Amino acid sequence: MEKHINVVAALQIGYSILGLIIAGTVFAVFYLIGDFVDDHEAEFVLSIIANVIMVLSLIVSIPGIIAGIGLFKRKNWARILTLIISVLNLFSFPIGTALGVYSIWALVQPEVVADFKTT
Repeated sequence: MEKHINVVAALQIGYSILGLIIAGTVFAVFYLIGDFVDDHEAEFVLSIIANVIMVLSLIVSIPGIIAGIGLFKRKNWARILTLIISVLNLFSFPIGTALGVYSIWALVQPEVVADFKTT
């Protein structure tokens, strides 16, 4: 099960970084579109939307990165945090759903729970 824990940790970090990359791209696109628009009001609205998307993405992605690092260090709080994030990922079809199901399955195994209790 050691391998599954490491895979879940890497997938959590990778999925969170992917979310940040996508959010950064959307942020940049909205700002670029705002620069090409001659209407100041539209530019203002696009910049607000870009900022909201980036902040929400940070709020959603940072815990996944922290949980993945904690899983690598075998911290029990990271297992609990990853389970919470995995339940939320179930609603992000199809990649998030697959990641959520696999993470939940891997982290609720009795030997994994026992491993995290001892560390």
